[in-house]
Amino acid sequence: MTTFEPTVDNLLRTLAPQVVGVLTRRWGDFAAAEDAVQEALLDAAMQWPAEGVPRNPRGWLVQVASRRMTEQVRSEQGRRRREELVAGQVPADRWSAPGADTGDEGAHDDTLALLFLCCHPVLSPASAIALTLRSVGGLTTGEIAAAFLVPEATMGQRISRAKQRIKASGVPFRMPDDAEWPARLDAVLHVLYLIFNEGYASSTGPELRRVELSREAIRLTRAVHTLLPDNAEVAGLLALMLLTEARGPARTGPDGELVPLAEQDRSRWDTAAIAEGVALITAALARGPVGPYQVQAAIAAVHDEAPTAAETDWPQILALYGVLARISDNPLITLNRAVATAMVDGPAAGLALLADPPPALADHHRLYAVRAHLHALAGEREAAIADYRTAARRTTSLLERHHLSLRAARLAARAGTGR
Repeated sequence: MTTFEPTVDNLLRTLAPQVVGVLTRRWGDFAAAEDAVQEALLDAAMQWPAEGVPRNPRGWLVQVASRRMTEQVRSEQGRRRREELVAGQVPADRWSAPGADTGDEGAHDDTLALLFLCCHPVLSPASAIALTLRSVGGLTTGEIAAAFLVPEATMGQRISRAKQRIKASGVPFRMPDDAEWPARLDAVLHVLYLIFNEGYASSTGPELRRVELSREAIRLTRAVHTLLPDNAEVAGLLALMLLTEARGPARTGPDGELVPLAEQDRSRWDTAAIAEGVALITAALARGPVGPYQVQAAIAAVHDEAPTAAETDWPQILALYGVLARISDNPLITLNRAVATAMVDGPAAGLALLADPPPALADHHRLYAVRAHLHALAGEREAAIADYRTAARRTTSLLERHHLSLRAARLAARAGTGR
């Protein structure tokens, strides 16, 4: 045994998906494997700080979780058919758990296969996010519930239903075949992208950021990139996350208020993350083919490499948004392209692009926030005030609502309206 170090929590979080993968491959029951591993993690969290980390921590977890699986199967006398099914699927030599410090299947990393399972198309994005954070990310149900501002019982039910859905679908625990690969990888990257976005810009509640979510998304995406180093879109997504998260420390002021990109103190940006992100996207673009995550990362790199907001290369950003619009139908691209157009050709040109917005944006607070910004740039204060107030009413983020309301109030004061 080694001496205890304060990195046990991080070690357990890293090992958890690997152990779940081992047990799922061995026993063929993802839900039961995930539950057994959670019990093993609890045992480790209680024992390792006092006794030290085992020489083979993954083997220790595999052994303890396997015992839990064996005990569960043997104790369910009222569910004989399930016991017989498991017994038929598992060779007799696997009814005994391997030694904690011996090599076996535990040496094989099933993290990517587990990630593909949790992000399977049979699940809704919300269910896939919750299951991924629990089974691959190692977050507790309570942590996930707190991040998404729902009761722990509600989140527990969501995760339980997701497991049942996967079990009922008969989805095999394996990597996708050649025909499935593109769509399945797209689903994985989309879920990681959603997790990161919720962490970087929380959609609800009093906090602008949920750092634990954005960092977990980066960790998981880095793991996918390690396993798929030649995939340009995986590299593009990791670069996008790093380049975006690098600005995180400057996004709020001393009193917690939101600070727009143009007003941020760039000395607070994470230069190491920017350097890594730029290197990743530069190499990814050279490999091709170009996908939406790579283009978004390239745009983020242009922003991050500008010494000041005034020195931002807006023509290059506008050109990149043109490329992005051709390969992705995300309506939010329209908003960002309108801002870039305004910075290159003037606010009237940007507003013209929003004259007939996509239906998905019709009631979205970001449409009104962007229009308000462009009206303000054009000197159209009344229109800007009205749109800022509408955006403030429609956002569910308390910090963003305060920011938008404050913008409207400042414009109203300058106009002398008192409203």
